[in-house]
Amino acid sequence: MTAALVLRPAATVILLRAGPGGPEALLLQRTQAAAFLGGAYVFPGGALDTADGEARVLRRVVGLDDAAASARLGLARGGLAYWVAAVRECFEEAGILLAREEGGGELSAARAAELARHREPLNAGKLAFAEFLDAERLLLPADALAYYGHWITAPGRARRFDARFFVARAPAGQDGSHDASEIVHHAWLRPREALERGDRGEMELVFATRHTLADLARFPDPQRAFEHARDLPEIETNRACWAQGREGPRLFRRADPQYFEIHWSDPEETGQSAYELVPGVPKRLDRLVTRIIAPNPGMMTGPGTNTYLVGERELAVIDPGPAIDAHVEAVLAAGAGRIRWVLCTHTHPDHSPAAAALKAATGAVLIGRPAPEHGSQDRGFAPDRVLSHGDRLMLPAFTLRAIHTPGHASNHLCYLLEETRMLFTGDHVMQGSTVVINPPDGDMRAYLASLEMLLAEDLAILAPGHGYLIGAPHDEVRRLVAHRLAREKKLRTEIAWIGRPSFDELLPAVYDDVPARLHPAAARSLTAHLDKLIADGAVREEDGRFALVKSPPTG
Repeated sequence: MTAALVLRPAATVILLRAGPGGPEALLLQRTQAAAFLGGAYVFPGGALDTADGEARVLRRVVGLDDAAASARLGLARGGLAYWVAAVRECFEEAGILLAREEGGGELSAARAAELARHREPLNAGKLAFAEFLDAERLLLPADALAYYGHWITAPGRARRFDARFFVARAPAGQDGSHDASEIVHHAWLRPREALERGDRGEMELVFATRHTLADLARFPDPQRAFEHARDLPEIETNRACWAQGREGPRLFRRADPQYFEIHWSDPEETGQSAYELVPGVPKRLDRLVTRIIAPNPGMMTGPGTNTYLVGERELAVIDPGPAIDAHVEAVLAAGAGRIRWVLCTHTHPDHSPAAAALKAATGAVLIGRPAPEHGSQDRGFAPDRVLSHGDRLMLPAFTLRAIHTPGHASNHLCYLLEETRMLFTGDHVMQGSTVVINPPDGDMRAYLASLEMLLAEDLAILAPGHGYLIGAPHDEVRRLVAHRLAREKKLRTEIAWIGRPSFDELLPAVYDDVPARLHPAAARSLTAHLDKLIADGAVREEDGRFALVKSPPTG
């Protein structure tokens, strides 16, 4: 698939008003003859005009300046033009004007109705928006629109838009109307009602509209929805992408596990990246990194262990994987006589045993940390160089920095590829699941501290020991920390609820959201959680039963 490289900046307004059954959103049906999304129901919006960013218009904007608007959108400059375009398009398409009188007063319904006569000349290009605002002495209240979403049209459509979504409360008395040209119908609908109509085939709703309606359906009134949008710390970019596999071309969205890897490995959006994880088949992830998956799928290893080849003329292998002949042969073939170093994140038997075979075949230098005393370890791994936290390997064409991340294993290292900010995480962060923390070598307190430490690193992408590349690294780390702390909170709640429970009583209660077949693995992490709470002084164990430690009175 050939990507259309030209993205047209656009702005969209999600107008909300109070209705008898809850908040309602304004949806407009585009004419079937439209070049883009013909027949679909959408929110008011459209492409930016050059004039939207002109000084004559911007001086009519209050409540926000261009520097703040641009920072909110993640742009160097020109951000305020999106707010202008959102207001302009809303008036032209839906007849609802998000404006105030020059004296600061709210726009009355009667005044808005009187101003509707300007819609046709604005739509026809006979009247400039700046002239309209000046003549009618109107101001655009940018603080009445809250930035809420960022959607980029997938490759393959005739037109592609880089659209910013805003949430606004509909002005009192302005019900809107369609222009009977580009827009042929309009409706105020509760989000759930619109989704149900879409499911029944009564309305065509594209993915971005569906996603937005589903999110807004949880709010009891327009004010809550507006405040939620206004207070969002950052806005995710949703940029659907195509990739290839056994089922042919497929479209992937942000929630799909393949999404970030496809974008990383196919930045030009050619649609030729592979979406499947196939053992033994090298996949080029970027100019420096190729991945080969070992044929050892399972409950603890997912699709198999990821082995990474890093470099250009000379290569470092990160996590050689299990000592399976076919895997070792695949790595050697992909390395083609260029393997000089072999690094291990840790010495669990699915990550390091192939190191010995690679060293024997290539003479590579083994790098990492020796196996600890406890746990299921590859004690045959004998590193030629032992790394400490912060050590840097300055190799030809690239540099790797070691980050000591104990928790899953006491000798666990992550490796940061400084040229691209890709972090090889081993089992510290896995794609699609959480890792088992298995005492005594596994330590929940150390694991949480190691996760928190990564938040101080400048990371672009995570390359885990199992699964696809992971995007939005800091968000993923925060999610993992929140998950573990939520599990800890649940553990404390169950101890209090049951009253001096045994371990066997706690396991099914604390992990009631995990299939029973996985409880043996969950039992290890439960032990780690209990060890942490006991070390924290929050729980005590007596005769195989657990109780909360009440805090001593203060004052």
